[in-house]
Amino acid sequence: MLIHQGKLKPGDRLPSERELCSRFGVSRVTVREALRVLEAGGLVDIRVGAHGGAFVTTPTNARLGEGLADLLRLSPLTASEVTEARMVFELGIVPMVVARATEQDITALREICERQKAALKDDTYSMSLSAEFHTRVAACTHNVAIEMLVESFHGPMLMSLKEAKTRAPLMGRKGAGEHAKFVDAVADGDVDAAIMREHLQRTADRVAQTS
Repeated sequence: MLIHQGKLKPGDRLPSERELCSRFGVSRVTVREALRVLEAGGLVDIRVGAHGGAFVTTPTNARLGEGLADLLRLSPLTASEVTEARMVFELGIVPMVVARATEQDITALREICERQKAALKDDTYSMSLSAEFHTRVAACTHNVAIEMLVESFHGPMLMSLKEAKTRAPLMGRKGAGEHAKFVDAVADGDVDAAIMREHLQRTADRVAQTS
């Protein structure tokens, strides 16, 4: 509760177990179990030693993504809905990507495309490479909020991509080619970048067949 209310910030040390027991009127066993739950959720870091204790942390984007992936498995949320959300969001940031992408961003995207090409050549391509590309595209906006949102959506995105691939096993090859064309469009300042619309729509069509 103290964390959620903002009374404790990342890096702050939680009160001792004795203080927490007294404050909340619970046993030490209950406090320790609560701390384990917070640690598992990435909200605190338990350190041992003379200067140890429970310290508030910030959940990583990867952990947030895992939580969203669990939500996808346990709720009525479908891969089709995930892809639909991606179309709204990823197409919406294209103008920002084109306007803000630096030479370093373009180089990084091309490097991912080269790894995708190599993976296709030796038959080791996985949809995680596709998810990595889309996450890196979001980073080209140089907007921390957008980047965090897309990174935290990595789990559901990967699950929907895998589902699409089960319907079209060769989709990775076509998708990798579209990734390269998109990078070219960004480098050329093409604010429309229609290739991304085509790319996402094809994925949407694939997962729609599984709904």
